[in-house]
Amino acid sequence: NLSLTQKLGKRGRFAKVSLGGMRSQSRPEIIDRKAREVWEKAGSTCAYDRAIAKARWIMENHHMDPLPQDVLNKVRSIVEETEKEMGIL
Repeated sequence: NLSLTQKLGKRGRFAKVSLGGMRSQSRPEIIDRKAREVWEKAGSTCAYDRAIAKARWIMENHHMDPLPQDVLNKVRSIVEETEKEMGIL
């Protein structure tokens, strides 16, 4: 934000404020930023294994609310129209 940069100045304070904001918003779950010793004690998992575990957790735990009937009807009509245009039906 340019106004924030101008307000805080260009000699370090802006960097500290923006870095703090970035850290409060960035909480990576796949990339491991722990010290090597901590990472090793936690099982030394690679990013691929952590990504697979996270994907499995999401598949098992995430439940969406059903779409309203009018939305389902609109999606169905789009699919049927596209199938007709493509000669699928």
